[in-house]
Amino acid sequence: MSGQDWLDKDFYQVLGVSKDASAEDIKKAYRKKAKKLHPDRNPGDKQAEEQFKQVGEAYSVLNDAEERQKYDAIRAMGSGGARFAAGPGGPGGAGGAGFDDIFSAMFGGGQGGFSGARGGGPGGFNPAGGGPEPDLDDLLRMFGQQGGAPGGGFGFGGGHGPRPSAGQDIDARTRISFRQAALGTEVRLSVDGRTVTARIPAGVHDGQRIRLRGKGRPGHGGGPAGDLMLTLEVDEHPVWSADGADLRITVPVSFDEAVLGTTLTVPLLDGGTVGLKVPAGTPAGRTLRVRGKGLVTKKRIGDLLVTVQVAVPTHVEGAARKAVEDLRDALADEDPRAGLAEAAAR
Repeated sequence: MSGQDWLDKDFYQVLGVSKDASAEDIKKAYRKKAKKLHPDRNPGDKQAEEQFKQVGEAYSVLNDAEERQKYDAIRAMGSGGARFAAGPGGPGGAGGAGFDDIFSAMFGGGQGGFSGARGGGPGGFNPAGGGPEPDLDDLLRMFGQQGGAPGGGFGFGGGHGPRPSAGQDIDARTRISFRQAALGTEVRLSVDGRTVTARIPAGVHDGQRIRLRGKGRPGHGGGPAGDLMLTLEVDEHPVWSADGADLRITVPVSFDEAVLGTTLTVPLLDGGTVGLKVPAGTPAGRTLRVRGKGLVTKKRIGDLLVTVQVAVPTHVEGAARKAVEDLRDALADEDPRAGLAEAAAR
């Protein structure tokens, strides 16, 4: 992407959010549009495929706080009427440089041009740990020091040779199973014709982005390689779900187990089991906690959250039916819906 592209493309409009949208609003808008436009849902639809790419491009910039700040500054500068023109020496001459040349020099596009992915630049900016990040004021000060160019543009001069610059970051996506996301895994990706091995930590979730340092494009002039920004798509599991580091599972119990109490044998994600005491009179929908049996992440060890679901038999005949009828008669004075109407009328 050239520097001029950032002036021409309205990423906020692409995602359908306002310019002051929160990071959460941007994430929600992206997920909604990406799900709708995903190639798997629109096979053979070139228009949807192109829109899907545009949505991904917009999200890669607006979801990164530093990239978004830089993008907003450039858009603000463009809307203010600033023009960038070659100086007397013409493009590439000693007297001036075009917009893309200046931007490439400032933000580290190097000989590859400016990109939405961050890279280090001659000014020393390096997202992996280099010098300070240039901002709009830096740009304006630089142009002001060089003097105006004919036609109201900004001139740019200087005889400095090329300096080391970091390579561009790369965006990629991969799909993994729920178990791989929960326990951690290793995946192999094809990136720019290279095979990249990525270690996925335990406890990641659907839509999460992880940064793989030095796995992006090579730098220029001895500069460091860029990073690989990997977005994870996690499949749902028929039994398990994750709530942060906690694991959730729903376990059926019989009516008599819920009424009289019991001890359940609950499966664990790693293949083992754990005993869980269900107290007498446990209602359907109650969640019981088993400490330390959830996901093991760098931040903490989660718990296992077991939701009790009372299984109602579909066929009751003979002695079983008689027993239920006797129970109904014995509990005739019990009203499970007592107070419901009053509460609903408040």
